[in-house]
Amino acid sequence: MKFLPAVMLTVCMLPARVATAQKILQLLQVKNDSSYIEDHTADLTLRLFGSRKYTYYDMADRNLKERVRYRPNTANNVGFGAAYKFINVNFAFNLPFINNDDDKYGKTKFLDLQAHLYLRKLVVDFYGQYYKGYYEAQPEKRISNAFTRPPASFRPDIFNTDLGLHVQYIFNDERFSYRAAFMQNEYQKKSAGSFLAGGEVFSWQLRGDSALIPGSLNMPGFLGDDPFKGTYTVGFAANAGYAYTLVLAKYFFVTASVSAGAGLNHTRLRYSDGRPSTTGWGWQVNNTVRLAAGYNSSYYFIGLHYTDMITRSNAPLPRAHQVFGTGNLRFSIARRLVLKKPLF
Repeated sequence: MKFLPAVMLTVCMLPARVATAQKILQLLQVKNDSSYIEDHTADLTLRLFGSRKYTYYDMADRNLKERVRYRPNTANNVGFGAAYKFINVNFAFNLPFINNDDDKYGKTKFLDLQAHLYLRKLVVDFYGQYYKGYYEAQPEKRISNAFTRPPASFRPDIFNTDLGLHVQYIFNDERFSYRAAFMQNEYQKKSAGSFLAGGEVFSWQLRGDSALIPGSLNMPGFLGDDPFKGTYTVGFAANAGYAYTLVLAKYFFVTASVSAGAGLNHTRLRYSDGRPSTTGWGWQVNNTVRLAAGYNSSYYFIGLHYTDMITRSNAPLPRAHQVFGTGNLRFSIARRLVLKKPLF
């Protein structure tokens, strides 16, 4: 019987697959140290928040040491949410009276589906975005990319789409909690940190009706004066980092997390004059920063939290690279309610 060797091979491989699955489950098993982390996932956590999601694109010429910066006019939102067990839901609203700067920064249409999942053993970031309507931003030193910069010109024709996934394993989940700072359903009682490791994949494109290099740019030779109107990049990277929460006076905390990734990207530049596209492989350098600070206790949370992801891709042009980034800045007030009976 010709199928017998295949059946025997499958049977022989089953113990190895079972052992591999068991090892993966062991890595994901949770053993929290209750002297460091107070678990409130069985409580109902209610929150009010204000947030600002954003994205940005830079093109840089390392020969001239200059760059062009494009920013959309993103909105400030207010909303409410709840967390219970593994479910975390938020509803945000755009209020016109706090977003009335279209005349200054131009009008942007967008759909931003950022999701940041803070599991005990894993942190998972998902990005799915569409932004249309950008302005060229003047150079200005800022700590964060989340804030607007003075506009130099408007590009309502430029739009971008992106799709990305970032995953990291938390080695010291017994004593370190991302959830305490970013989901408000745990309470970090003592200072602790953890090493992080994982991988990420990100695909994005940015296009306009005409060349992305501004015609008014007074920088002869910038990116070889290459008049590309569309850029498409796919990048893969492995990453590693470290996160730490400092607890002060029992209830006040500061959380900082930095990870860096390195890998490869493939970029294609497209033109409007009929010439063939320019393509090439290059190095990919990514980094993700998370910051949070505030007050946390068994019942209340008040804090600010910030997540910023940057991909830096070598472009198929001499000494050029592109920077695409996205993130979220949020302020939250939360209250935990102890339930007499489980909801489910």
